[in-house]
Amino acid sequence: MLREVAEYPNCFGPLGPGSERIETPRYTLCLGPGSTWNTVQRQRFPLEELDEVLEEVREHLRARGRTQTQWEVGSSAAPGLVDALLERGVKPDRDAYAVALVLTEAPPPPREGLVARRIETYDEYLDANAVQWEAFETPPEEIEEAKTILPKLFRESVNLRHAVWLDGELVCTGTSAPTEHGLLLYGGATKESARRRGAYRALIRARWDDAVALGTPALITQGGSMSRPILERLGFQRVGEVHMLLDDFASIAP
Repeated sequence: MLREVAEYPNCFGPLGPGSERIETPRYTLCLGPGSTWNTVQRQRFPLEELDEVLEEVREHLRARGRTQTQWEVGSSAAPGLVDALLERGVKPDRDAYAVALVLTEAPPPPREGLVARRIETYDEYLDANAVQWEAFETPPEEIEEAKTILPKLFRESVNLRHAVWLDGELVCTGTSAPTEHGLLLYGGATKESARRRGAYRALIRARWDDAVALGTPALITQGGSMSRPILERLGFQRVGEVHMLLDDFASIAP
């Protein structure tokens, strides 16, 4: 079960404001509050149905004014699905491969001088988002769109947002979604000037402590090229893998 949750986390986390989940017997389409935040997960169909599914997914997105989606293809999908999508013009995403990871034992405590806790104020929330935008090189147009919905997300989201402070400056942050299986971890990011000083380790420990307090002592995430090495050093175990693809169909006629 933990492998499925780690490979397809958006199928299990609580829905936040402006988010939607379309569940079908063949796949789950997850849509976030921003127009580019879309992902197809939990694929459960034979390859001969791919063309039909691909067009069905695109129709769902067109109906909502959206023209692109990520495909996250995990270990449990039909063999050959990644290659079949590539043959149809779907491209590898920027960070195209991740490992599904689970932590079920306490990670190391934070180093001295670091403060790690949940975000408490809107100003802290703004600072945390700025750290993520910088770390992930978010395009300016996506940042502007995100800024219009941040107040609503801060007020209404059921997700947890943790951050780490170094010498009074917010330098690291990440989002967690509470589930019955543990905390799903998203968007861990550290300012470049503060890297290799233990901030990310402190962030993981703060999330672990909250998972324990909630009665679900597990952290579940996907590790890309940047985060995977440190997550594995902190005790995360591999349970699967995920290939990330991007279907940008704006120029394709319906």
